[in-house]
Amino acid sequence: MGSADWIIIVVPLIAVIGMGCFIRRFIIGVSDFLVAGRICRRYVIISSNLANALSLVALAAYVESQYATGFALSFWMSLTLPLGIFISLSGYCLYRFRETKAMSLGQFLEMRYCRSLRIFACFLRSVAEIMANVILPALAARFFICYLGLPQTFPLLGWQCPTFLAIVVITLFLAISLICMGGALVVIATNALQGIILLPAALFLLIFLLTRFSISDEVLPVLSARIPGESFLNPFDISSLRDFNLIMLLVILSGMLLHTASGLTGTGNSAISPHETKMGAILGTWRTVFSTFFFTVIALTVITVLHHPNYAGDARAIRFDISRNIAGELIADNAERSEFMASIESIPEHGNTLEEGRLFARNDNPDEIYFHKAQENFDLTGEGSSKLQQFKTIFHQLMLPATMRRILPNGLSGLFCMMVLLFILSTDCSRIFSASSTLVQDCIVPFYRMETLPPNKHIFFLRIISVGVGILWGAGSWYMTQLDYINLFITIMYGMWLGGCGPMIVFGLYSRFGTSVGAWCSLLVGMGVNLSGALLQRYWADLIYPFLEKMGWVDDLGRILSGISSPFNPYLVWKMNRLKFPINSYEIYFIAMLTSVISYVMVSYLTCRAPFKLKQMLHREDAIDETVGLRPICALKIFFAKLTGVTPEYSCGDKIIAWSCFGYSFLYRFCIAFAAIIVFNIFSPWSLSSWKAYFFTVFLLVPGIIATIVVFWFGIGGIMDLRRMFRELKNRIADPRDNGMVDNCGSRQKVLSTLRRGN
Repeated sequence: MGSADWIIIVVPLIAVIGMGCFIRRFIIGVSDFLVAGRICRRYVIISSNLANALSLVALAAYVESQYATGFALSFWMSLTLPLGIFISLSGYCLYRFRETKAMSLGQFLEMRYCRSLRIFACFLRSVAEIMANVILPALAARFFICYLGLPQTFPLLGWQCPTFLAIVVITLFLAISLICMGGALVVIATNALQGIILLPAALFLLIFLLTRFSISDEVLPVLSARIPGESFLNPFDISSLRDFNLIMLLVILSGMLLHTASGLTGTGNSAISPHETKMGAILGTWRTVFSTFFFTVIALTVITVLHHPNYAGDARAIRFDISRNIAGELIADNAERSEFMASIESIPEHGNTLEEGRLFARNDNPDEIYFHKAQENFDLTGEGSSKLQQFKTIFHQLMLPATMRRILPNGLSGLFCMMVLLFILSTDCSRIFSASSTLVQDCIVPFYRMETLPPNKHIFFLRIISVGVGILWGAGSWYMTQLDYINLFITIMYGMWLGGCGPMIVFGLYSRFGTSVGAWCSLLVGMGVNLSGALLQRYWADLIYPFLEKMGWVDDLGRILSGISSPFNPYLVWKMNRLKFPINSYEIYFIAMLTSVISYVMVSYLTCRAPFKLKQMLHREDAIDETVGLRPICALKIFFAKLTGVTPEYSCGDKIIAWSCFGYSFLYRFCIAFAAIIVFNIFSPWSLSSWKAYFFTVFLLVPGIIATIVVFWFGIGGIMDLRRMFRELKNRIADPRDNGMVDNCGSRQKVLSTLRRGN
């Protein structure tokens, strides 16, 4: 990269840090540090969320999954649209949570259940969040080492410092510094600024990539060259896909219902009103279109370059660079590393790309020869199997930086590096602060009373715990071994919290029968299932499978697992494998969710003595049913208002936004681009050429137009709301008692006993 590239990288970074230094002067209370003073409006919320959505971990995970399974499964993801519309337009869970006026999820759990559950649940949530996110610094370090062509070590004061460690320390230092400046207020403001910067930068990069490759002559032929059962384009021909298949879709649908509020912190709870929270969620429809379009174009770039004959030389060089980077990390001996790289150099160029009439498969593609070379080097002993898994995992992660480094010219190379740096900064800030604020608010604050926890001490806890979480992240990224796809790893780790928390939150907001005992059972069952699955996956290749093989139990266990999964074949196939535990992370996560729901409902009904005073917790004692007394002639209007979530709070512009989201998501994407296509294919199945045209229209053309509109719309709206936020920061008065403690207005025990007493 040239000097212009480094200027492109440094200037936005300085602007973001400068924003953090400027915002810190407005910190006057704990509520600023925790929920940004609750003054954020919709475009600040959506710009901040956009910066979090455009994260390196999300981009790398998307490239991994699409590289493995293509885009045919995305057709079936349209089944999530009606549910997503209902959640965003109705304010499902989010609106009610904001009505509770709880500053954190743990505060709500104490209001609804008990303090002990609050402390344990939120500690578990923080641990799961830290474990799931420890790969973020490692992912960032590997990206920059590969993308910038950095050596594995460099001299530092007479010591050979690992470049991996240096990058981890630098990125975490930047994130922790912003958090310590002002907590949520700085994080949200800087993320909003990053979102405003990233919008035009991403659009400029997308225009280059779309004009760099021929859609009809390069991209679509590569996507078409797949064996039956593993199509990248035809959604009716994906029965042989594994890991990312229709089981994953079922898990996503279940998760949408159970976990809309399970990760609540930050922007949603920082809105100036429940209505602004709801509007920020509705605008999330267009944010998702933009981010998905961006990820799609990047994934298509990687797939095309690594498979099309026009880029055979580039593909070979990319895979060689990836292998060299992995060898530098996994093979300590210089002679052994040189021998391994010599075997990689012997791979011919024609084995790397698409040939005339060749069809690729998951186990027959240009990458497999590199995996075979790695297997020959590591063999299949316990430790060798683990290292082979690491090689495959890191290989898939490095396809993104190695490809982009190869094809981007000067200027755009720096632009992409700047974008990734902002991706990392926004994600690290948000997730570190999420974990640290949860630990403080729900594991430390409950042991204090209002008069014994002054604001300066409270904020000190938030800062010091943020530093501690950052240190844990750095240590975890150094010692953690990742043996699976990014999405699957995060699912199984974060599933220790998500597996059992959904029922106690959803039923806690919408039912009166839920009890503390039921919530405990739900949480512990979900945690136990996911923790067991994580341990089995981690030690399967190097300890568990060799033990089963030694005891002669492999065949018997294989028959049992095969018999259990056979009714659900070909989408669920539990088959013994030396390298991977037969049950993948999505399947373990679904089992945990199912058992936790059953546990919560059964135990709550058995232990419920008196209904919970739900209206009082939601501050609805004086609420009036607005539909009472309305004439029957208004029934249709009421129906459509309920369908789109429109309430008297909606302005004319709000109604336009709500109806446009409904029209795009439900009428176009679900009814026209999904349901109508299914009906048509039942009577007259489409050819592959028709699916090519469908892919171009639905995945590239229409989202491209919307993405262009979003850049200007969200950019202008974000700037206006950010300026408005600064004006409101100057004129507000902070409430020192608004610090997330349940007993803000008197005795905690009195408030809780009143809520739990029957009406």
